[in-house]
Order: sequence, then C-alpha cells, then structure tokens
Amino acid sequence: MTPPAPSPAQRGIQSIEVGGQLLRALAHAGRPLPLKDLAAAAGMAAAKAHPYLVSFGKIGLVEQDRASGRYGLGPLALQLGLMSLQQADPVRIATPLIEDLASASGHTVAIAVWGTHGPTIVRLAESPAAVHINMRHGTVFSITGTASGQLFAAWLGDAAKPLYEAERRAAGARSLPSWAQFVAGTLAEVRAQGLARADGGVVAGVSALAAPVLDHRGQIMLALTAIGPSAALDTRWDGPLAALLRQAGQAASARLGWQPATSAPTS
Repeated sequence: MTPPAPSPAQRGIQSIEVGGQLLRALAHAGRPLPLKDLAAAAGMAAAKAHPYLVSFGKIGLVEQDRASGRYGLGPLALQLGLMSLQQADPVRIATPLIEDLASASGHTVAIAVWGTHGPTIVRLAESPAAVHINMRHGTVFSITGTASGQLFAAWLGDAAKPLYEAERRAAGARSLPSWAQFVAGTLAEVRAQGLARADGGVVAGVSALAAPVLDHRGQIMLALTAIGPSAALDTRWDGPLAALLRQAGQAASARLGWQPATSAPTS
C-alpha cells in the first residue's frame, strides 16, 4: 500500500537526503526541539546536524527560537505544507490503493464520497469473484444499512441526520431506530472501531466493510469499502480484511496530512 521505492539507477544528492532526516524528525516530533534532541532523532551527531540547520534556516525551512534555542519548522516549510494540502486530491491518492486492496482481498473495493444524496461511488476496482449487486460509478449507498453510509454518518454527525430521517420515513418510522438511538448504538460502535460493516442488511448475501480516509483536520473525505458475498467476506473488526482496509485508509489519510491524534470523529 506504499509508493514504490526509487529505482537503484536513480541518482540523488546524498547531502540533501541526510539533511532531510532533520526535517523529517521535526515533522514527526510535532514541536520545536533542542539541537541535541533533534540530532538524536535524526540519527546524527549535533556537530553534523548544525550546519544543515543553518542552511535550512537561511531559506526558511527551519527557524530557531532566540529565547530557547529550539529549532522548529520555518515559514517556507509551512507554505509548502499548505500548498501540498491544497493540491492533494483524495480520490487520486486512494485510487491506486483500491486496486491493491481488490487484488489482496479478492473482493470488489469502491471509493465513495459524500454527495447530495449520500455516499456515492466514484471509483470501483472489481474482484475476480462476481458480486450480485448492481454497482457502478454514481451508485448511492443508503445511510441506514450500508457500511459506507454508517461510516460517513459516524464522522459527519448531525450533518447526516436529514438523509437518515428521510430514509427512516421512507422505510416506515417504526422499522428503523430514531436518530438518537442510531447514534448511540450503531454509530458509537463505528466510532470505537474506526470501521463500519454491513452483513447482508441491504442485499441478501452481500456484506461490506469500510474504512475512512481523513484529511489533516480529521474530517472524512471518502470511504474505502470492500464488498463481497457474505459467505466469503470477513467482517470481523480484527480480521485480515479489516487490517488491510485500516492500513490503506491510514496511508491515504497520511498523504492528506492526517495524524492519529486528531482522528476521532465528532458528532
């Protein structure tokens, strides 16, 4: 689920790669660090790290606090980060992942985004096994009985309530729980697990498991949803398919600036 490593034939500039370890260490730390700690995090001696930091400071990639002496990311690093976030396309980032997921899991995998009428398929990677359900680009998932719908509802909270209430009225109010009950029951479990699942609820014999892709604010951008025959699709929270989906969702989310500490959905 990770980008391929550069070919050994490609030639880079070693000093830039070495200096880049300091920038990576700062990014991972998430806070300014003293020279000694920063150098240790980058796996080098302080005397070796200092000249790199001086050069990075001159071009704005890092800056040193005069009072504490700690090094943090500079204004150019901030500008580059913001530009990267603006240019990031969640669907483009996730598309290669669903091909890998379909191949690794043997199930059809869809990318769904939040549309006017609910979760909507925008990409589809077919599996070798036939799924007896009509799915194509533009197919809309329900909120009440699908993994994608439950996933979006868990992260969007009250923003999803009007569509849920419309589905509830169409189905007959007594056949589905109230919004408050849905939030306290199904959506609470989705939030706790970080995944959503549906076991043949909408189409008999067809199940699904879905993972979110989050942006740097922890807001859901899309759902990665594996769909297959109930007899073959493992919907266990701790099963191998769940692990594959979590890995793919986290990889795509990281590309969008997401960090685990900010991942909790809000209601």
